[in-house]
Amino acid sequence: MADWGPVVIAVILFILLSPGLLIQMPATRRAIEFGNMSTSGISILVHAVIFFGILTILVIAVGVHIHTD
Repeated sequence: MADWGPVVIAVILFILLSPGLLIQMPATRRAIEFGNMSTSGISILVHAVIFFGILTILVIAVGVHIHTD
């Protein structure tokens, strides 16, 4: 049996937390911009920290599991 929970959660978070897609923190002119489709180095770092924090909480603390046969 394979556990697909971490993979599915990581793909969904990667899509949602891509800098510039939905939000960008910190943005070039403001603290937060929505849907500007641009990015910066610090924005990538902030989104990566948020990504790994949420992924760790969901996979380890909550224990999301999707088992397949």
